[in-house]
Amino acid sequence: MAVKVAAPHLLAVEAAGAACSAAIWSGGRVAARRFAPMLRGQSEHLVPMIAEVMAAWDGGFSALDAIAVTTGPGGFTGVRIGLATARGLALARRLPLLGLSSFEVAAAAATEAERSGRVVASLIDSKRADVFLQCFDSALEPQDGPRELSLERLSAALPAGPLLLAGDAAAQAAAALAAAGRGDVAVAAAAGPGDAGVLAARAAQRLVAGAVEADSAQPLYLRAPDVTPPGSVSGPVSGPVSGPAAARRSPSGNSADGTQPRRRR
Repeated sequence: MAVKVAAPHLLAVEAAGAACSAAIWSGGRVAARRFAPMLRGQSEHLVPMIAEVMAAWDGGFSALDAIAVTTGPGGFTGVRIGLATARGLALARRLPLLGLSSFEVAAAAATEAERSGRVVASLIDSKRADVFLQCFDSALEPQDGPRELSLERLSAALPAGPLLLAGDAAAQAAAALAAAGRGDVAVAAAAGPGDAGVLAARAAQRLVAGAVEADSAQPLYLRAPDVTPPGSVSGPVSGPVSGPAAARRSPSGNSADGTQPRRRR
């Protein structure tokens, strides 16, 4: 069911990438924000950050209209931490839980002026030789589905014409595109790890427009975790994880045989 709120107050949490952050959107602006770069440790820092932004705001949980969370792709552990924390708070407070992908949040970090007349290539670092990619138009409408591809294939995969690169893999992509001879490529000034302040602003926009579904927060994984039960064939997953790869994981994150997945991007 779509959720629409004219002047939303919301809590946003982001732990999917190489940072951890929390923010409050209220009165048409980011009213409180905490942000720290980190490759790991989100499980220790996210809840204290939420407590800090709630204390800095003059409202309270009872004044919130929704909670927003980044759903990935990103670090497998960070995505799970963010979603579990946001879901717990939403259930406890009976609030709608809104999920936005890391791609959309990265694209939304670019200004309207930067996006004007360009396709926005939202690029997330996979921490391997590949990157995660999804393209948006200047109004932040998706132009294709999310995918994983090598930097060598990036130029051929992107549409012709002016490009704006966003996300924490933007610098890698810019170098690869320059090597491939692509021109008219710009990098968003705010390209980098996901930020709960940007998530809050984008989620608020969608709430005002009624363009978001309640309880839409489902993890977006473009690879299965590195767990290979006996007799199965390991390998990357080209697309959101579903079917047998997803079925092998229990809600706790363990595989069906009880093994723990290794932390990975």
